[in-house]
Amino acid sequence: MSTAVSQPKATAKTIYLPREHGATAMVITPIVCAAILSRAWRWAELATLAAAFAALAAKDPLVVLMRQRFVWKQPHVETPNAARWFAGYALVLAASGLVLLRAWPLAAILAMGAGVMAFALVAIWVNVKNKQRSTMFQIASAAALTSSSLAMCLSAEGVIQSWCWWLWVLLAMQAAAGILVVHARLDARIALRGKAPASLQFRRTAFIAVAVLAAGAAALLILRRGWLALALALAAAGYAYDLRRQMNAAELQRPLISVGRQALTLASVYALLLVAGLC
Repeated sequence: MSTAVSQPKATAKTIYLPREHGATAMVITPIVCAAILSRAWRWAELATLAAAFAALAAKDPLVVLMRQRFVWKQPHVETPNAARWFAGYALVLAASGLVLLRAWPLAAILAMGAGVMAFALVAIWVNVKNKQRSTMFQIASAAALTSSSLAMCLSAEGVIQSWCWWLWVLLAMQAAAGILVVHARLDARIALRGKAPASLQFRRTAFIAVAVLAAGAAALLILRRGWLALALALAAAGYAYDLRRQMNAAELQRPLISVGRQALTLASVYALLLVAGLC
């Protein structure tokens, strides 16, 4: 679900497609939700989807190129292949950008472009320096990836509607909690194989994130936003239950692919409830 998962070694024939399924879901789900809520169709929406996919996929070859430039002392065999893939994705991004230039207001283009560039630079630096486990970076990643909802709303309606700000914030809250819970599980699994106790860095922060979800659910219930309150309460309960199960050694040995499916199911139901609440 996050950028901290170890990456397989690149080769001269590596195919650079998005491999972090959690991150991909965190980008695509907001796009789908915003497209449904906007109730409009424009070609710029397709350009937004293409740009989001290309931006996700371009990260890995770009990291290889940055490591070749700033870290590795000798040329690596995978660098030319990474350069070709990055060039291809850059063309997709450029073509999508031309479409969006005609669909978005200038102020939105400048603001979104600055935000994307800033996060891209931070993400590349973090990956090159192998600092992906930073808690703040993981939370920032959740906010950045789910901001694709804002881009889709701009493409569909030419302006960011009030419901889209709600959508972004609520999706980012759930995504951040999910990332932290996954990292807490990974720390516990690592500790299970060795003698050192599990790091509590992500577990403590995950509990805080769950508490924020629960508090948000209570506030929205008071405001009589039942569907939204239900979404937050469901996410809080699901992640709290996951954190509790992480205390069980047998549960920690469950295949991560099974854990990932459950997390994706919870995130999908959460998104559906948000759509119902924001319609």
